[in-house]
Amino acid sequence: MKTPFLKSAVFASAVLLAACSTVPTTTATLDEARADYVAASNNPQVAQYAPVEFRQASESLDRANRAAAERESLDTIDRLAYVAKQRIATAQEVAKAKTAEADIADASRQRDRVQLEARTAEADRAKREAAAANAQVAAAQQQAQDAQAQAAAAQQQAAQLAERSARLEAILVELHAQKTERGMVVTIGDVLFATDRAELNANGMASVRKLAEVMMQNPDRTVLVEGFTDSTGSHAHNQELSDRRAQSVAQALTSLGVPRERVAMRGYGEAYPVASNDTASNRQLNRRVEIVLSNENAQIPPRAAAR
Repeated sequence: MKTPFLKSAVFASAVLLAACSTVPTTTATLDEARADYVAASNNPQVAQYAPVEFRQASESLDRANRAAAERESLDTIDRLAYVAKQRIATAQEVAKAKTAEADIADASRQRDRVQLEARTAEADRAKREAAAANAQVAAAQQQAQDAQAQAAAAQQQAAQLAERSARLEAILVELHAQKTERGMVVTIGDVLFATDRAELNANGMASVRKLAEVMMQNPDRTVLVEGFTDSTGSHAHNQELSDRRAQSVAQALTSLGVPRERVAMRGYGEAYPVASNDTASNRQLNRRVEIVLSNENAQIPPRAAAR
């Protein structure tokens, strides 16, 4: 592609060298053709997009230059120069047109690329949104499952509490428990002990066993075992007997599996009578052990001071 340009340039140089010794033969049209040729040579788009047309123009200009060097007639030189000038113009127009086509094609490629990038970005966004939506659905489903599990657990717990409460109520009714501000009070009377002794008889152990069952089923409750006597006998003897009977009931509870830390005891001797000590039957009512079952998750308040 560079060969005709170099050939023409060499020929033009030869013409200039010859002009050093003689006055060159030229015309205005030939001068314009030469100037147009230089301009076209400096335009890279001509070499890129119109190499054939520019080679033809170069050949035409060479013929015009040879005619001028050989001092042919001005008409001939003008005619050849005109042809060269037209072919140079054609090469420039072809280069211009193909440059425009290339620009259009490049713009089209850029547009396609931008459109492809936009579609890709839209597809990626849609995928992200779909993934986020799926994650939200999965999270909602998990929450629903968790809520159902929690509801089922709550229902089961409520059923267990209701069943436990019913069993507790039934046993306390069976033990003739009394509801007080301190808690439910179960009384083990004197007849459940051997006479003037602290050992529980079989009926007494049966009552303690039922109470131990209540304690095992209600781990958030504690008991306070309180022993009492009548006023017969010395104060020291009564205190010692009430202590031993309270301790006997407490030991029976722990032997049946009730943790020791949930069982407290105290003897009061002849204090806090529930009846006067003027008759045998009343004194028997005072000879007792009271087991105070705490309210749920509550401590047992102390007794009010004896009057």
